[in-house]
Amino acid sequence: MKGLAGKDPATTSEYIQHHLQNLVYGRLPAGFERHSEQGHQVLTENTWTLAHGADEVAAMGFWAVHVDSMAWSIGLGIVFCLVFRWAALKSNPSTPKGFINFVEFIVELVDNKVKESFHAKNRLIAPLALTIFIWIFLMNLMDLVPVDLVPKLLMLVGVEYQKIVPSTDPNVTMGMALGVFLLMLFYNIKIKGFGFVKELTMHPFNHWAFIPVNLFMELVGFLAKPFSLGLRLFGNMYAGEMIFILIALMFAAGAGGSIISGGLNAQLFGEGTNVFLWLVTFLLVCFICLLNLKGKLSTGKTALYSLSLLMISGGILGLSGGIMQLGWAIFHIIIVTLQAFIFMVLTVVYLGMAHEQDH
Repeated sequence: MKGLAGKDPATTSEYIQHHLQNLVYGRLPAGFERHSEQGHQVLTENTWTLAHGADEVAAMGFWAVHVDSMAWSIGLGIVFCLVFRWAALKSNPSTPKGFINFVEFIVELVDNKVKESFHAKNRLIAPLALTIFIWIFLMNLMDLVPVDLVPKLLMLVGVEYQKIVPSTDPNVTMGMALGVFLLMLFYNIKIKGFGFVKELTMHPFNHWAFIPVNLFMELVGFLAKPFSLGLRLFGNMYAGEMIFILIALMFAAGAGGSIISGGLNAQLFGEGTNVFLWLVTFLLVCFICLLNLKGKLSTGKTALYSLSLLMISGGILGLSGGIMQLGWAIFHIIIVTLQAFIFMVLTVVYLGMAHEQDH
C-alpha cells in the first residue's frame, strides 16, 4: 500500500503540484513580493530563504539548492557506507548467513559484471560500480514509501514541502551523470592523449576533409552518453512516482462519502483524510505481511486480513486504491532495481570505452 491520502478531490491539481515541489533554499531578489497567510511582503533586499511555492522557486533562479534531494541522497549514501562497512567487519571465511550472505551476493554480482564489461586495469571501477548500483537503488527504493507519510509528518514541524525520492529530481540524476562524464573525459585524455583528439576528428571517415563532419558526429555521440544516463533514470522514476500519486488520490475520493465508499475515514473524519489512520493501517498490513514471511500466517489469510483492513479504513475506494498500489508497487520493484542496474552497467561500459586505445 504505497499511498496514504490526499486532499479533497476538488484540489487534485494542488495536491499533485504540492507533491512534485521540492524544498528549495535560495536567494529571492530585492523587490520580490511574497504572499503568505500573514499577508503580502515586499522584500527590500536580497534574501536567502526557503521557497514557499513554485513562483518563489522560479524567482530564485539557477543558484538554488533542493534541500530535500540533497539531504535524502547524502543520508542514503551514508546508510550504504555504514551498512556495507558493518557487513565487511562481520564477514568471515566460513559460510556467510543471512544479510551478510546477501551483501556478498551483491558484491560478487557487481564484480562479475565489471569483469565482463571492463577489460582494462583500474582499481576504481569496481568500487565505483558497487557504489552507483546500491546508492541509486536506495534512492529509487524510497519511491515505495507511502506518498503522504513523510510529507505529512514533516508538515507537523513546519516543513512545507518534501520530496523523498532523490532520483525523481533531474538535478540529482544529471549531477551523477555529469560525474560519470567527467571520469570519461579524464580517462580518455589520460589513456589516449592526442589519440583522443584523433578519435574525435578522424572517425568514422578517415580523411582530413571530413574533420568537421566527424567532429560533429563524435561530439554529439559523446555528449549524448551523460544525457541518456541522467534523463533515463529521472524519466522512469518520475513517471513511477506520478502513477503512485494518482493512485493515492483514490484514498481521498471516498472522503465525505458513506461508510461503504469511504470506510472509517469517511465516518470519523468527514471530507478530510487522516494520515494517522492510514499510517496505522499501513503498519498493520506490513505486520501481517511480516508474519507471512516468517511462516506464521498463510498467504490466503494474509490477503484476507490485509484487504479487510483496507476495506474497513477506506471502504470500497480505499480497497481499490490499496490493490492498485500493491500491484504497481510489486511491478515498480523491478523498475527500481533495473534502473540502478542499467545506470551501473552503462557507466562501466562508457569507462571501458574510455580505456580502449582503438576506436
